[in-house]
Amino acid sequence: MRVILLADVKGQGKKNDIITVSDGYANNFLIKKGFAAPATAEAVNRAEAVKAAQAKEWEQQRQKALSDAKVLSSAAVTVPANHGEKGRIFGSITSKEIAEELIKQGYNVDKKNIVLKEPIKLTGTYKITIKLFPEISTEVTVNIV
Repeated sequence: MRVILLADVKGQGKKNDIITVSDGYANNFLIKKGFAAPATAEAVNRAEAVKAAQAKEWEQQRQKALSDAKVLSSAAVTVPANHGEKGRIFGSITSKEIAEELIKQGYNVDKKNIVLKEPIKLTGTYKITIKLFPEISTEVTVNIV
């Protein structure tokens, strides 16, 4: 039986996928629980239209991430920090502080997208990776003074 998934089903597919499963599994589990609907011609057309719209939106987001990556690659951020004699910072610089400085400069970056292996504890210049989209990332220069 062909059904259209109304939700992600582990091992079967994602939402709006059209799959073929046994009649018993479709009727007794997928349709009964609301995870799927029978694949009528109208429902198939609707599902394909939704998938096309999602693909278009995904591509637009990807293009925006590419343009943002080009802009951010030339960015340099200066983060002030209190430090001791040998350049050791009191506390540490985390992705939150870096994101706040980027926002002050006009870049829209979420702290969750900044990749730090560990918090920065010394003054100096660092290259920080910012993940903007799956498979799209850029590096920003961060000066700790």
